[in-house]
Amino acid sequence: MTIFQIRHTATGAVLWTGGAENEQQALDAMAREAGYADYASLPETLRGPGAQVDRLNLG
Repeated sequence: MTIFQIRHTATGAVLWTGGAENEQQALDAMAREAGYADYASLPETLRGPGAQVDRLNLG
């Protein structure tokens, strides 16, 4: 499992940090923690500006 950090591209705010198998699973995990079914279910105001998904190298 890889550690990812997701940032809101418009503001640079960190939205989520955690473990996932790939970028899409990281986006879905972030959305689930916010109470949504998956990333596609987030309101357009959050998805519109986009999210920057970074793989963290902690080793």
